[in-house]
Amino acid sequence: MGFPAGILVMRRILLFLLLFVSVPLHAATLMVLGDSLSAGYGLEPGQGWVDLLAQRLQQDRPAYSVVNASISGETSAGGLARLDASLNQARPTLLLLELGANDGLRGLSLKALRQNLDQIVTRAQKHGARVVLIGMRLPPNYGKQYTEAFHQTYVDLAARRHLPLVPFLLEGVALDPGLMQADQMHPTAKAQPALLDTVWHTLAPLLVSK
Repeated sequence: MGFPAGILVMRRILLFLLLFVSVPLHAATLMVLGDSLSAGYGLEPGQGWVDLLAQRLQQDRPAYSVVNASISGETSAGGLARLDASLNQARPTLLLLELGANDGLRGLSLKALRQNLDQIVTRAQKHGARVVLIGMRLPPNYGKQYTEAFHQTYVDLAARRHLPLVPFLLEGVALDPGLMQADQMHPTAKAQPALLDTVWHTLAPLLVSK
């Protein structure tokens, strides 16, 4: 004796739903907006900390996908100029903001840096993205007053806008010549796991386990 047609249809629907939910879906997108430190300057594809982040998320948080919107040489003004297009394309739920190093290395206005970063935060939040701010430091040869004011820009912005802050992306790396490329500005492939761990410490509590 066969099953009524209605029951067979329901069984097929339930089977479809079970198969559907068993497939990992990217329910959230994490976008990194940065410069050469996040773009993987001088590294082979797959070696940069953002690539390592994508690999870790695939294993530990499969609901998340990663979009790397970083460009070598980018300034805060450049990041702001292309922000809307990047947000519209990626539609991130989390934005890791790693910009400003090139502003500092070029001795650009810290007032402009503050304004640019602040506008990036505002626009990202209006798009529904939570922002994690990644701070930077400058070499001491730029002068104590400028270097301290530069780093304080990140601290003050994070406090004022209530943002999770990674104090210094190159913590434990920048002063180790063995972990820096020949230009002593960009970390080697060996250093990238340390960069990821530095970011992960702040990022992990914000991620939902799925």
